Amino acid sequence: MINTGKLAGRTLLITGASRGIGKAIALKAARDGANIVVAAKTAEPHPKLPGTIYTAAQEIEEAGGKALPLILDVRDEQQVKSVVKTAVEKFGGIDILVNNASAISLTPTLQTEMKRYDLMNNINTRGTFLVSKECIPYLLKSDHAHILNLSPPLNLNPVWFGNHVAYTIAKYGMSMCVLGMSHEYKGEIGVNALWPKTAIATAAVEMLLGEDSSKYSRKPEICADAAYAILSRDPVTTTGNFYIDEEVLKEAGVNDLKQYACYPENADNLVPDAFLDIPTSINNVFSKSSQKAEGATVPSGQIEGLFKKIEANLNEELVQKVNATYHFNVKGDEAGIWFLNLKDGSGSCGKGDGGVTPEATLTMKSNDFFDMFSGKLKATSAFMSGKLKIAGDLQKAMKLEKLMGSLKSKL
Repeated sequence: MINTGKLAGRTLLITGASRGIGKAIALKAARDGANIVVAAKTAEPHPKLPGTIYTAAQEIEEAGGKALPLILDVRDEQQVKSVVKTAVEKFGGIDILVNNASAISLTPTLQTEMKRYDLMNNINTRGTFLVSKECIPYLLKSDHAHILNLSPPLNLNPVWFGNHVAYTIAKYGMSMCVLGMSHEYKGEIGVNALWPKTAIATAAVEMLLGEDSSKYSRKPEICADAAYAILSRDPVTTTGNFYIDEEVLKEAGVNDLKQYACYPENADNLVPDAFLDIPTSINNVFSKSSQKAEGATVPSGQIEGLFKKIEANLNEELVQKVNATYHFNVKGDEAGIWFLNLKDGSGSCGKGDGGVTPEATLTMKSNDFFDMFSGKLKATSAFMSGKLKIAGDLQKAMKLEKLMGSLKSKL
């Protein structure tokens, strides 16, 4: 999407702007000549996550904007007040707030430690409310006041609660800020939410789903272009909306979405993001053969036969690559517990717990389980759509993609 210059001279405060979607939005606005307050925690290089507030600021300056890097933990009220005050002193005010800072843990109830629950709610919900609260007095003085939260539409389908209720509560808190503040400040501040249609290749997602996740993801730039389109609109008439990135871009006349795919050859085979029930514009996320009617059955003995094929394909190289142990809690036809040991020798698998302590436990219906291991249903797609429930180490669970790939041609 081409820059129009509509954000020239505007001041944006963006939380979590040192990397990922936050930085991409900052760079997009910087190309208009905007002022960017890079508000994030990372001041020193992180061993696993690239970028700091200072490297991001340098990129913003090189892109044509003015940058003010400020250390910010959105949980710290005094620090939030100080950052807002410093930003106003530097640039004379605040026109746009982007609440991008977020914490994620896709864990079920019993695997969610309270410190993780508190972290997500303190950053996502409380942090969004706090930063918005401190910026609003200055936004009310702007003639182009926007708040944009990176949060999903409020979808009460139980599937988005049943798999990771703690994360959903925290993320929906951000969305409820949109719902409430858009009504509270209607006609004064445009308050909206933006959410991606597909998985976005960020360092956080890679840490969560593994290094291969980018193959089925889009670049952060799709969210940046969508945010730019929203923030360029009149805030008086643009408020209270829960936007989806690709829908915003299509409305703006951008029809070539393949440019945003990390791997253009996979542009029609992307993993849908959470909280969106129907992937209306994503083709072939699930093959037609995996779109079975509810209650479809797996022929008797097929799960047992699947594990025999898995056993035949185990080897030391696979064990070295995956290095993990699993339990599979199969529901429906052929219900039972199955194990997979990819940590010792050339690996082993079979019915029962196998005497191994699982690092990840996967729960699925038998027909979905067979489809996943036969390559008809991607593990990431199954997880995001609620067909697959995972307890334990999520990254190790996603490593099973390697085994599924080797079995695809044999089933």
